[in-house]
Amino acid sequence: RMKHERVPVIQGFSEHVIPVQPDWGDHVHTTGYWMLDEAGWEPSEALLKFLEAGQPPVFIGFGSMPVPDPEATTRLILEALQRSGKRGLLHAGWAQLGKTDLPENVFLLDYAPYGWLFPRMAAIIHHGGSGTTGFALRSGVPSMVVPFTGDQPFWGRRTSELGVGYPAVPFAKLNADHLAGAIRSMTTNMEMRRQALELRDAMADEKGIPRAVEIIQHYLT
Repeated sequence: RMKHERVPVIQGFSEHVIPVQPDWGDHVHTTGYWMLDEAGWEPSEALLKFLEAGQPPVFIGFGSMPVPDPEATTRLILEALQRSGKRGLLHAGWAQLGKTDLPENVFLLDYAPYGWLFPRMAAIIHHGGSGTTGFALRSGVPSMVVPFTGDQPFWGRRTSELGVGYPAVPFAKLNADHLAGAIRSMTTNMEMRRQALELRDAMADEKGIPRAVEIIQHYLT
């Protein structure tokens, strides 16, 4: 019925991530991602000190996704970082990761805006929420999705298909071997890194929010 009546649709992602399809019709609009700066936020001294103390770390966090055993998941992540020889930035999130003693090369993060944080990473490993995926793709840094549910497998597949990330591994199948291999690939694959930067640059001039507002105003008037 919506298609027959040509109900306007506004899609808050980039056409460089999902190309416009001819069967959508001109009532379907793709604007680019809807991103806002967080005025007034400042990184803590501890976070800045960690970032400046060595090579860019690998971000690992699952946002609002809980896990059945936070301690076991934390151990898995620490083992993968150790095997890959990389520093890590562990986002506690709803999974409550990092509730244990962490080595000096791993920083436990409560919060930082992804738009500020992700470009400073060596690689990004996340749950594949649509918004988080957008920040990862716009960062110019290779990423990997560890999907839990919903649309997350789709965003993991698109990330890999675009050549800007490692193939998704569902959380239920994740182990230290998978994670260590993904980290090594994302931090050493120069072609993947080049394509991540190219995608970032292609989306740089998109103005998702102003474009969405313009479309809404057009239909209202």
